[in-house]
Amino acid sequence: MEMIGWVIIILFFAIGFVGLVYPIIPAVLFIFGGFLMYGLLFSFGDLPWWFWAIQSLFVVLLFGADLLANAFGVKKFGGSKAGLWGSTIGLLVGPFVIPIVGILIGPFIGAVLAELTFNRSSFKQSVRSGVGSVVGFITSVVTKGTIQAIMVLLFFVLV
Repeated sequence: MEMIGWVIIILFFAIGFVGLVYPIIPAVLFIFGGFLMYGLLFSFGDLPWWFWAIQSLFVVLLFGADLLANAFGVKKFGGSKAGLWGSTIGLLVGPFVIPIVGILIGPFIGAVLAELTFNRSSFKQSVRSGVGSVVGFITSVVTKGTIQAIMVLLFFVLV
């Protein structure tokens, strides 16, 4: 039974890391869910109060980082709110329309189309906004992946 418990916990962690590139999956919630599963299946006593406090702060940080990285990328490259919304929609739709590469192409196309449609921006400026959305997404994935790895590492150190 213990083996099944660990498989479930590791499955939660794995889904959390898959969620880095499939934004429809709430990645950090699966990581946190793995901790909760450990507590439910084994013991909450193994994880001190400060572990939960730190992990809760990481959850809040990750939700904020996700929003800020994309916004920063689009704004840094001269995009507008329309570009940001287009990028976000492209990020959610892209992986389903174009599997694998859609995760990068979706935000790019979304930002470019939104800039062209709603702001009547030049094609060059629209493409810059699209590049910014991709840069923001990649920055977000690297940042979130690092923080999630720290979360899981801290868990295994304590367990």
